[in-house]
Amino acid sequence: MDPIEKMKAAAREGWASFAPFEMITGTTAPELARFAGVAAGARVLDVGCGTGVVALTCARRGARVTGADLTPALLERARHNAELAGYAIEFDEADVEALPYADASFDIVLSQFGHMFGPRPEVTLGEMLRVLKPGGTIAFSTWPPELYTGRMFLLIGKYAPPPPAGVASPASWGDPNVVRERLGEAVREVAFDRACMRFPILSPAHMRAFTEQNAAPVTKLVELLSEEPQRLAAFRAEFEALVAEYFRDNIVYQDFLMTRAIRA
Repeated sequence: MDPIEKMKAAAREGWASFAPFEMITGTTAPELARFAGVAAGARVLDVGCGTGVVALTCARRGARVTGADLTPALLERARHNAELAGYAIEFDEADVEALPYADASFDIVLSQFGHMFGPRPEVTLGEMLRVLKPGGTIAFSTWPPELYTGRMFLLIGKYAPPPPAGVASPASWGDPNVVRERLGEAVREVAFDRACMRFPILSPAHMRAFTEQNAAPVTKLVELLSEEPQRLAAFRAEFEALVAEYFRDNIVYQDFLMTRAIRA
């Protein structure tokens, strides 16, 4: 199997355990919806929608929403969430590098911590802009490489095998200079803002254990290191030390970057 396709197949299965994070990611979804200017009647695509927290938030604002994600288990949860909340939202199994929508289909294309896992940024961004109408808004939330979650991705990279050629770190999407370069002349009026995800947890060890159980990149790494107990212990020690830098009063503070631009 092609290395990129193998990576996607692993992601499709690996992210199936992510649903418990929705209690936290749901709290930041309104920040992105407001920043993107989601309003009643807008046709919105939520890329890498996961369990649908952004899609539901946009539907609550009166938008007509479609969610797309690679992982069937998360889409099942998203459909359950939409039905329970009483919103008619279409959720599709889809690869962010090959979105199954016609050109210029949406007024707003969003992603909260999702599109950044597309292996090749230029392909991912090309698809998100392709399905966006000219004059429409693209907006996404990502993790700065110098802060907690971005540093976690870099820590994973220290212990994990190197990715296939051409695959970028998710943390690179948190650098405004990189984002500007990737967007290039395809957009205008690029704007950035920051907000904070507050993750209630009892200790750095609890955060490490929760992440191991529910975040695919960490889950996979722990599995890979299971036969190397010394390296696994070293990774866990570094992970908990990282968490401790952002842990206060039973909360891990995770600042994130929001990007917004208009398709030229």
